[in-house]
Amino acid sequence: MAETKSALFESLNPATGEVIASYPQTTEHDVRAAVNAARTASIAWRSLGFRGRRKMLLKWSDYLLAHMDELTAVVSEETGKPISDAKLEAALAAGHIAWAARHAESVMRTSHRSPGLLMANMSATVERSPVGVVGVIGPWNYPVFTPLGSIAYALAAGNTVVFKPSEYTPGVGEFLARSFMDSSLLSDVFICITGLGETGKYLCESGVDKLAFTGSTRTAKIVAATCAAHMTPVVLECGGKDPVIVAHDADIKRAADATVWSAFSNAGQTCIGAERVYVDERVADKFIAKVLEIAKDIHPGAPGHGKYGPTTMPKQIPIIQSHIDDAIARGAKVLMGGSDSVKAPYVEPVILCDVPEDSIAMTEETFGPTIAINRVKDMPEAIALSNATRYGLGASVWSKRSGRIIASQLHTGMVSINSVISFAAVDSVPFGGVKDSGYGRIHGPEGILEFTYPRSVVRARFQLPIAFTSFSRTHASDKLIVGITKLLKGRLS
Repeated sequence: MAETKSALFESLNPATGEVIASYPQTTEHDVRAAVNAARTASIAWRSLGFRGRRKMLLKWSDYLLAHMDELTAVVSEETGKPISDAKLEAALAAGHIAWAARHAESVMRTSHRSPGLLMANMSATVERSPVGVVGVIGPWNYPVFTPLGSIAYALAAGNTVVFKPSEYTPGVGEFLARSFMDSSLLSDVFICITGLGETGKYLCESGVDKLAFTGSTRTAKIVAATCAAHMTPVVLECGGKDPVIVAHDADIKRAADATVWSAFSNAGQTCIGAERVYVDERVADKFIAKVLEIAKDIHPGAPGHGKYGPTTMPKQIPIIQSHIDDAIARGAKVLMGGSDSVKAPYVEPVILCDVPEDSIAMTEETFGPTIAINRVKDMPEAIALSNATRYGLGASVWSKRSGRIIASQLHTGMVSINSVISFAAVDSVPFGGVKDSGYGRIHGPEGILEFTYPRSVVRARFQLPIAFTSFSRTHASDKLIVGITKLLKGRLS
């Protein structure tokens, strides 16, 4: 596909500030050309059928696993995260590709529905069809795992994809698209377009049949509004302020270890990472002591030198700083780190306690290696405080006996019981949030169906002696219809 390279932008190593490479800012003309090319390619992609697409996607999954070192080197260089974290991300993503490939046919199988007694002469079925061309705008924090949650499931459903990676990780996006073409030998089925925010706007306006976006809630609202003007449906995976609830009967050692990892891994740049902890006052001191014991050995650094890397997006640094400073100014106790923990591009771990619930450290997504721990008198209070947020992405509950009861009362799209973010690694369950954390789902059967639309097909198997859909319908026919409807009231359907 020809590209008009009117301008370039640079991809930087966040740990060193060095220029890695330059990439084109894809123009509006070229974005539309990419979408048109994907639309043309969709005919051949759909004609492969489920078995043909399954074969291609499994090849792609195998290719990514075979080229893991090459892929994770790009991820680490562009995000600053440790190679080990990049490998975990890429391995999980490859697993999702394979799951979508193997299950798309059964998920999209035509279903037969009861026509009801009144329409007993009809055969009623519902088919699932791919929407066509799916646009995907990906994030930089998990530049492989997160966008592939949309890309792989959209492809498995029979769609073609035009992908705009984050301007912070364009190299990862290009690697993914190139790896698909190298493994499948198919062009224009999965196209990567690079650029800044304007390129994303062009994709929203390009006439794609659906758009999947991952990023901040603020940007998601702009994306949704832009797509709405073109009647383009969207999937939005936005930010979170995920709580951790620790009951009095929790395994304190495991809960503390998992919470520290959830809060600080990837420099806290995880939408489903722990940001708030509500711990039963009866075990709070023990939990806090264990958290501090584990966290004292956690420090950031360049890949190979730290437990986690730098803050990938420089403009996040002042946000993290403001959250820490506001909490302290409002009376939060500093257990580890503090205001001087922000040493751009790195942020040392910060652990706060007794943080006022109206501070921005508790109400807004920090997206940094900080954690706020507050004591509660019981689980109803923990549940109420957990739900008292405009976000509703994920949560973690620690209890040996009451995990399910607590989880069922949380206003979130996902909950891990006696674990953290485990729902992201289970291929068969949907991933997504409620409230300001977005809508729509990726992963699992719901993630496949998200990129399809239902087609109802009702066929007359034989003709009834009474014609309901005719100008010759009589008063007696009307009386019969009303009478049967009153009698059935939805039964026998």
